[in-house]
Amino acid sequence: MSDKELASAIYSDRICFNYSDFLSASCKKRWSFVDAIYGVMPIFGMVTRKSSARSVQASDEHLKELALQIISTQVSDEINIARLITLAEQQHISHFDIQLPYPLSAQQLDAIHQEYRKPLSLTQQDDLLCVVIPGQPH
Repeated sequence: MSDKELASAIYSDRICFNYSDFLSASCKKRWSFVDAIYGVMPIFGMVTRKSSARSVQASDEHLKELALQIISTQVSDEINIARLITLAEQQHISHFDIQLPYPLSAQQLDAIHQEYRKPLSLTQQDDLLCVVIPGQPH
């Protein structure tokens, strides 16, 4: 997968994911047995693939690889976004943006909060979702 296909970018020290591109890449991906297990039980993949300290660029690349394993077209956007947030937290990324194909409703934002189950700040600017996980180092 090239950077262009996943269309994520780093703005200063902030990572921005293009959610639509992840879903598209997920549809085109050839799944191995291990990938299928990670897709069904994403926490398995998150736990077994812990990372050491990395630069922002390396964190961005690593997070994109892991995100492709846990984002699925078989679950709701809210669950996928909560999975992305959990993954970012495990990678010690506390601030990032998700470019969405449409702005989320208040109910969808509530569903993300309920799925994630930890303190979290979600703000929207049109179809850009800004995520801040409090208590995490930048």
